[in-house]
Amino acid sequence: MRPTTRTLLFAFGGFPLALLPALGAPALWPVWLVYLGAVGLLLGADIVLSLPPRRIASELETPPQIQIGETGRATLHLAAEGAETLRIDVRPTLSGRFEPVESGSTRLEDGRGQATIPLVSLRRGRGVVERLWLRWSGPLGLIARHKVVSIDRDVPIVPNLAPVRSLALRYFTPRESTVGLKVERYVGDGSEFESMREYVQGLDPRGMSWRQTARHRKLICQEFRAERNHAVVVAVDAGRLMSEPVAGVPKVDHAVTAGLVLAYAALRTGDRVGFYAFDAKPQQWMEPTAGAAAFPRISHRASEVDYAEAETNYTLGLAELGVRLRRRTLVVLLTDFVDSITTELMIEHVAHLTRKHLVVFVALSDPAWHELAGAAPHTTSALYEAVVAAEFGTEREKVLQRLRRLGAICIDAPPARVSTDLVNQYIDLKRREVLG
Repeated sequence: MRPTTRTLLFAFGGFPLALLPALGAPALWPVWLVYLGAVGLLLGADIVLSLPPRRIASELETPPQIQIGETGRATLHLAAEGAETLRIDVRPTLSGRFEPVESGSTRLEDGRGQATIPLVSLRRGRGVVERLWLRWSGPLGLIARHKVVSIDRDVPIVPNLAPVRSLALRYFTPRESTVGLKVERYVGDGSEFESMREYVQGLDPRGMSWRQTARHRKLICQEFRAERNHAVVVAVDAGRLMSEPVAGVPKVDHAVTAGLVLAYAALRTGDRVGFYAFDAKPQQWMEPTAGAAAFPRISHRASEVDYAEAETNYTLGLAELGVRLRRRTLVVLLTDFVDSITTELMIEHVAHLTRKHLVVFVALSDPAWHELAGAAPHTTSALYEAVVAAEFGTEREKVLQRLRRLGAICIDAPPARVSTDLVNQYIDLKRREVLG
């Protein structure tokens, strides 16, 4: 139990009033005793009438999981035995993977009520609602009672799959699941045999099958489609630089989300998809696998990518990836860099990969740098910031140009656009038959 602000105001505010009679007539000093007795009596009455902690029952409902960057809701159900109405302040203690929450309050009617606790996820992993602090006052508002409820409830924070669902709704509707997929079959293009059909005007004469024409005594043409069963590996850099937040979410989580979007599209088009993550050393590896059952496994691997405080070791990470790849593979490297000086080893080992594999280099840019470079410099400080941001942009473009000359396909996009650009690039590569 603790005295409330009302108690302090009542006690110290009445001090001058009780002092005046004693100053005017010393014989009235018993007024002090009356005043202290009244304060003690009111405090005692408030203690007796206030609801004891054992009569407060609580039950917390938490969501089964929360996607990174989203806000979950935990519902606290409260019941007060022997109290019709009661106002209770609630403050949760959350682990560091959640944003701290300020105190809230709820009012119990007929002895029951509930409070909503927002759970704003900051990082993937094991989020924990550790404990709840409950506070309520007596009927006179002079004494505050407290109760600490130990919760220790795990709330998993998983990669954001909302873009994957959006892709599925946009490209893979129920109708397409029965008659073919938009991004899967390009009849007339590609090198994989599709079917034989009678020649009609508009078909490519180069696909004419003269053997079948002689057998059937009419013009028969071959149709082709884009080749499937390619190997695609999503490689995520999980080093220190990728742990920096952009739009409230670490870059590595944006990379994981973009990688999962690509994995879903590639699996639905018949390709085999693998997953690889590295920082100072390799973290996760999954062999390229085909079929719809591979996506949950990839999601599980991606959710286990840890945040690193060490610098990315491209020498070890990319060399290890090159050893694991047994055939020509589309390698999608999701990473970021700052300047051209610290990227020499990265460029060197990306060049080694491009000799045997097709590499798509995806750099996650920070929109704040573009805003600084394009902002009007109204002050000297703003001018310096704009110049530095423009220099970083120039250095960044130099690195991307070097990678393009080495044969890598480069995508430099902010997190809000990187998933769309990556899937569009993948579809374009499939259409042009450059994955084989």
